[in-house]
Amino acid sequence: MEGPQNSDVEVAQVQIFYFPDYCTLVLFFLLWPAFQVSAALLCLAMNNSHFSYNSFLYRCRKWENGGIIYQKIFKVRSWKKYLPDGGALIKGGYAKKHLQTLSKEGLQMFLVESCRAELSHILAILPFWVFGLFAPPKVILFMLLYSIAMNLPCIITQRYNRPRIIRLLQDMERSAIGM
Repeated sequence: MEGPQNSDVEVAQVQIFYFPDYCTLVLFFLLWPAFQVSAALLCLAMNNSHFSYNSFLYRCRKWENGGIIYQKIFKVRSWKKYLPDGGALIKGGYAKKHLQTLSKEGLQMFLVESCRAELSHILAILPFWVFGLFAPPKVILFMLLYSIAMNLPCIITQRYNRPRIIRLLQDMERSAIGM
């Protein structure tokens, strides 16, 4: 990109680095995976106590109707199986594609990892603005849309699965009490 250009419309200019188009494109392809992996590694380094499904960020909202809203609007069950499982790709990660066990401890661990995955994808959306440092301002909107498109399906999947796992845990606890 060759320096700022004059225009009749004033646009806030945050771009401070000017590279040839091919360099800018290469940066896009290098930075997005770096941001995604960095967010995942940051969340992986955090203590499990930060990922309580009852905390403000992760708790189920009334309007989500136990996750049903995600199936009604987005048909999550039909496409969630096609999402990559980042937890299975990162050393020390936790695979969430399928339940690994139906034990109480296993389900509680799944809930922790579901919250961890949700935060990881939320954090991966946030650096979209960085691209404005070396690309024209109109690119920032496209980077925001791209980051949302890449991360929102994963967030939706976590928010869909979590209430189902919570119900399963509650059913197990009720069964244990009733025995």
